[in-house]
This record gives sequence, structure tokens and C-alpha cells, in this order.
Amino acid sequence: MVASGAAKLLVVDDEVDTCDNLRDILNDVGFDVDVAHSGEEALALFAERHYDVALLDLKMPGMSGLELYQRIKEMGRGTVAIIVTAYATHETAHSALKAGAWKVLTKPVELGRLLDLISEAVSRPLVMVVDDDRDLCANLIDLLRDKGFRVCVAHSTQEASERVNLVDFQVVLIDMRLPSGDGRDVFRMVREANPSARTILITGHRSEVERQIEAVLSDGADAICYKPFDLPNLLTTLHYLSGKTGLSPQDN
Repeated sequence: MVASGAAKLLVVDDEVDTCDNLRDILNDVGFDVDVAHSGEEALALFAERHYDVALLDLKMPGMSGLELYQRIKEMGRGTVAIIVTAYATHETAHSALKAGAWKVLTKPVELGRLLDLISEAVSRPLVMVVDDDRDLCANLIDLLRDKGFRVCVAHSTQEASERVNLVDFQVVLIDMRLPSGDGRDVFRMVREANPSARTILITGHRSEVERQIEAVLSDGADAICYKPFDLPNLLTTLHYLSGKTGLSPQDN
């Protein structure tokens, strides 16, 4: 029986028996598992659900596991990808890791190793960055992933609304200026959907949005970080708010 709130996994492999076996095993240890037998089928599932971890077969008819992962990344879901392949070489592993996949495992999969990796992946705090600057978001994804976070992105208030109603985030970074709305709208969405989420306001327009910042901080936002970021301070704040360390930002 899968527990309520269990981590959600997606297994994507064109071998039906492989999918069924992994689903049974992972369900038995408490994960909530879906399967897909093609990239197109997987994308249809991603359009409806959030997945904490995706196990992607590298070689499939049509869309490869790497091509699928690129599409998943474009959806901004924050899913950790583990590439599984019977054709592991240095080149394929390098390509997968360079594309942003977290790990590469060879078939047949050693179940103990797989379970350890999944547990490690889902224990990473999930952060959402709400900002219309796509280059900034891409840079933050790489930086924060390297520091042990899972990162989801939204580039508008509409995308933010979709994300916060789909996933429980530990921390949300909210740009104060967004297309068709502003940070106050997103803050209210986050508070309504997930009152326990911590929030960091971000802006490059300090003087222009000072009153809005003060209002949202008084309403319960946890911190403000100004662009260009003081990265050590941003990381310390994220670690503290996500529970990854006992230090407060002032202690650093």
C-alpha cells in the first residue's frame, strides 16, 4: 500500500516487463509509481502530475531518454532524472550528466543502489524560482542543483499558480516584478496553497518596489535578496529556510 504523501516516481522504458517489475518493487517499499513505455506517454503524464524522480531508459524507439529529459527540463518541474541503460559508455554517461541528469545506472539495475539513490534524491529540498528572466533561472538551476536542491521554475504568475497547486515546495523565490502580475500575487498564491512553504523575495529594482517589499515582509515573507545576488548569502538563506542547516542567515 502506498502511503499518502509518498514520493512520486515515473519509470519510462519500452520494455513492459521491466516497468512492471520496477513498479511492483518500488510500490512495495512505499513509493507512488507510474509507468510509461514511450517519451510521448511520459510527457502526457508530466502534463498532469509532478514526479520527484524519473527513471529514464536511454534507448527507446522514437524519443530517447535524453531527449525526454530535455523536454522535462523545459517544463520546469524540478524532477531528478536517473538514466538507466544497457549501453553505458563513458561518452553516454558524460552526455547524460552534461544534459543535467543526476546519475547514470547500468542494466540490470542493482536494486539496493537504486533505492539508495531514490531516497537521496527525494530528501533534497524542493525549491521553486519564480522569475521571468530565463537566463537567471537556468543559472540558478545549475547552481542550486550542485548544492543539493531540486529546482522548479515558473516564468509568470500563471505558471506559478499551476506549480504551487501541483507541488509542495520547501522554499519559493519570488521576483517582485513579473509579467501580468507581481510578487505579491505569487506570495498570496503560495500562502494559500502551501502555508508551510518559506518565501524569499528577489528583485533588481530595490527602490522602485520598496513599499511592496515591506508590505509582503510584514505579511510573512521570510527574507529578501537583491540582484545581483550575494551568492553566499542566498545559499545560506536557502539552506536555513529549507532545514538543510541549523545556521540562520545572520549566523553566517
